[in-house]
Parts: sequence; C-alpha cells; structure tokens
Amino acid sequence: MARIVQCVPNFSEGRDNSKIEDIVSVLKNKEGFKMVSYEPDGDYNRTVVTLLGDPEYIIDALVEFTGKVLSNIDMNFQSGEHARMGAVDVIPFIPIEEVTMDECIEYANVVAKKINLKYDIPIFMYAEAANKKDRVKLPNIRKGEFEGMKDKIKLENWAPDYGKAEIHPTFGVIGVGARIPLIAYNIDLDTTDTKIAGNIAKAIRFSSGGFRFVQAGPVYLDSRGHCQVTMNILNYKKNPIYRIFETVKMEAKRYQVEVTNSELVGLIPRDTLIRSLRYYFKSEGIEFNKEMSFDEITKYAIKYLVFRDFDNLKIIEANI
Repeated sequence: MARIVQCVPNFSEGRDNSKIEDIVSVLKNKEGFKMVSYEPDGDYNRTVVTLLGDPEYIIDALVEFTGKVLSNIDMNFQSGEHARMGAVDVIPFIPIEEVTMDECIEYANVVAKKINLKYDIPIFMYAEAANKKDRVKLPNIRKGEFEGMKDKIKLENWAPDYGKAEIHPTFGVIGVGARIPLIAYNIDLDTTDTKIAGNIAKAIRFSSGGFRFVQAGPVYLDSRGHCQVTMNILNYKKNPIYRIFETVKMEAKRYQVEVTNSELVGLIPRDTLIRSLRYYFKSEGIEFNKEMSFDEITKYAIKYLVFRDFDNLKIIEANI
C-alpha cells in the first residue's frame, strides 16, 4: 500500500480571493498528493488547506507554498478572529496509512529545516514533534501572537527550534508539528452575545473544568451575524463529537439560546462520525450498521449533528 499522510497547513488570509488563489495554485494538480480542499474564512481571516498523499511530494510542495505565502501576506497589516503567529501559521503532519507517528515527526523536521534554510523563517516544533514540554500545546507557543512574538522569541526559553531568535519581519514564525487527527469543530449559536458564547465555551473546555482534550472559545461572525463556540477536539476517541455537541445544547438552554448548526473545518476521520452516530442510533433504539456507506454517514451526520456545508468528501477515507 502507498504511504499516505494528511497535512493541514493554515495560512493567515481568508478575505482576498486573488491572494488565496495565487497561494494555493502551487498545490493544485501536483504529482504524488492531492489538495482535497482549501477553506477560506473571512471572519477568522484564515484559510485551512488539506493535503493527502505521499509525504515526500508534500514536503517539496510545502516549501514552494511557503514562498507564495511570503510574497502575498504581510503580517504587519493582518488581523482576524483567529489567533496567529505567522503568515503560514501551522503545518501539522498526520499519519493516515502505512506511516507511523515517528515518521511524521521526521517529515515535520525535514520541512521545518528546508523552510528555514530557504526563507530564514523561524520554526517552532509542536505536538508530537515538540522538543520541549512547554511546546507540546500549540496555544503555549502562539501566546502573544505575531505582535508579541517579536519580544518573546528573544527570551532564552523561547528560542526557535530552527532559525535565529528573531522573527521574519513580514512573515513571523511557523509552528510545524505531528499529531493524531484533530477535529476543528464550531457550533453556531442563535445569539450575538459573545459573553453567552464565552460562558458556554467555559463549560466544555478543559482549562476551565470542562472536557479533557477540548480547547474552546467564543467568536462573533460578522459575515453571519451570530456567535460560535469554536473549538479543537484534540482526541476524538476520548471525547467524541456527540458528547460535546449535546453539552453545548444543554448549556445554551439556560440562556434561551438555540444551537442552529455546527461545522467542521478541514477533514474528519470516518471513525469520528461512526462513534457519534452509534450514540444517536442507540438513543433512538435503531439498529446500527457500522459498515454504512459514506453517503449514509453524511446523511445521518447532517441529521443528528446539524452539520452545514458538509458532504462525504469531508471524510478522510472518502478521498483515498
């Protein structure tokens, strides 16, 4: 079988379509891998790209991709709802088929070294690729964002893993890592009150007493005119989507707020959806078929989890 990794580079532009298209042009129709999707978001001012394929081909393309981003984005003039520390903010490698986590750590270090040598952009290694305990969690590295990184990177404990202790003046820094599949998940609320969204986020995020492996916060979406609870689920096997979704619905009731939709950013493993659908089928006394087709999984995910902008190509295995 072929070696397959998923790579999800995020870059800090989600509003200027001409810049976005120029940047992703170097990832289209390439040998050895497929750009499955790129998802710009104007409120977050960020685009999430999903690549699937041979890691060696992906590594070479990421170096060219970083150059495109460098020529298009000046972080001194960038702002948005999403925390960020660089024009390419993160590059995570995720093992999918015939690839180990140790190999993904190696790929992460290879691309980090190549990017630093070519563009003089400092790199921080995170998650499974972290070289220091306080760099495992991405928010620890990103704290202070692009503006604060100018001073932070000069501190002895925050010297980058690759490059000199000085940010690139227009690009900033990049976080490069290796991890298991992370679920970037947002839940739409029928309210414009970010305080309510913030209180709901507190109920589910681990740092304020909620679910382990969940990072969450509130955001107001100008383009949609409502708030979201936005989150990363770091381990979907320990905390499945249904548990978080139903908890948010329960917490929202105390404020007389409806949960209108939810959304996934990027791709999701089939197993993630199966784990949640099994719960809903059992709660309704319906026989569950774990071998259901991608189309059936999609239909039931939309029904029970109220996904918007969702089809079976959002499932990793449907793209292999």
